[in-house]
Amino acid sequence: MKPIRTRFAPSPTGYLHIGGVRTALFSWLYARHHQGTFILRIEDTDRERSTQEAVDIIINGMKWIGLDIDEGPYYQSQRGERYRSVIQQLLDSGNAYYCYCSKDELEQMRAQAMARGDKPKYDGRCRNRSESAVLHDHPVIRFRNPDAGEVLIQDLIQGNVSYQNSELDDLIISRSDGSPTYNLTVVADDMDMEITHVIRGDDHLNNTPRQINIFRALRIQPPDYAHIPLILDQHGKKLSKRQGAASVLDYQEQGILPEALLNYLVRLGWSHGDQEIFSIEEMVKLFDIRDVNKAAAAINPDKLLWLNQHYLKQSSGTILGPLLTRHLEQKGISTSEGPAPEALSEVQKERVKTLEEMAEQSRYFYQDFSEFDSDAASKHLKFQVLEPFKALYTAFETLENWSNHEIHSQIEQIAARFEMKLGKIAQPLRVAVTGNAVSPSIDVTIALIGRKRVLIRLNMAINYIQSRSELDSGGVVT
Repeated sequence: MKPIRTRFAPSPTGYLHIGGVRTALFSWLYARHHQGTFILRIEDTDRERSTQEAVDIIINGMKWIGLDIDEGPYYQSQRGERYRSVIQQLLDSGNAYYCYCSKDELEQMRAQAMARGDKPKYDGRCRNRSESAVLHDHPVIRFRNPDAGEVLIQDLIQGNVSYQNSELDDLIISRSDGSPTYNLTVVADDMDMEITHVIRGDDHLNNTPRQINIFRALRIQPPDYAHIPLILDQHGKKLSKRQGAASVLDYQEQGILPEALLNYLVRLGWSHGDQEIFSIEEMVKLFDIRDVNKAAAAINPDKLLWLNQHYLKQSSGTILGPLLTRHLEQKGISTSEGPAPEALSEVQKERVKTLEEMAEQSRYFYQDFSEFDSDAASKHLKFQVLEPFKALYTAFETLENWSNHEIHSQIEQIAARFEMKLGKIAQPLRVAVTGNAVSPSIDVTIALIGRKRVLIRLNMAINYIQSRSELDSGGVVT
């Protein structure tokens, strides 16, 4: 049995979206499951639409998601001489010919076919056209498709799919400017790279019989094919860029972990019993392309967030710390003064669904604020906590061991001294030191914020309560 060789062959004419990443994942998993080789090929022959930015996104996206390649990236734009050689081989063997038809001829041909109720296709008139009938000196080159018989695709996902050769026309394999077309370059590449399994979206299924016929004309065994159904939105319609994210790197910006996205994508059309959580190792061990569903899969954004929350909780601060730092810095928040992001992420990871959310909820650990959330302050910063706050200020100012345990102990002692339940002092204290009513446990929060900031904010809360009390009592604040 030949060694398994799969490829991911995106065109850099747009962003690498989740449909492309899922295709890459399935190809990667199939290769890894069979101890095979995974190849990255950039199909950049469309020079007008291909961009370096799109190439960079493909390569960086693959690195971020963790789909390591064994060979490549290969670039079609660097293989022009090889394509010309394959085209010449087809010409020499009589499996290709020059076509001199003008645009008017082609349009007339199309109109006549439609008038007869036939499928519009090239009628092969240049197959035996003499050079004396040439109308222009920039011909295209067409592949001579077999006239009879059928092409049977034994698709690993779709099952047996057959096409009659009589329905296929003589497709152009070289344009009038000499540039090769998609179906020719793909066959040449898959042939030279010895691809054994082509795993791609089912929008390419109609290209497959044409490519198989070119393989046969070159006397090369075609690879096996597996065409993956497209991804649909929640309403069963074609996925838009907004719903699927314009680029896979957009998910990185949203604070999604790569392992969560991979787990999410592998379950879009593939399953193993009722299991939902898969490590990379489990995916490699269990994945079989034949288990991919024929029907299209629909996205579920809530499922992705659920998975991301799971992987956040499972990740250590060592891993999350640098990621949190990146998201904070993108918000203009410096981590030079404040808690270590590694320690903070350990505390925050239980409370959020994305790294972006974690960064936003961590702002007060690094940035001071000038006012409290109005609703939280109105509800919790009342006169009843003024004296307890003053006592806490003194206790925190003189506390020798600034630790969670000692901070919690001081809060408990002062709550007991003023005959208050712990929650009646903890929640106002939370508003005082964070500016709002939501944070991790109060002792951990205070320990991470640090003594200096806590004292400044506690003093600000004391002044706020005093000013508010004077206003409520009819006093004049100066």
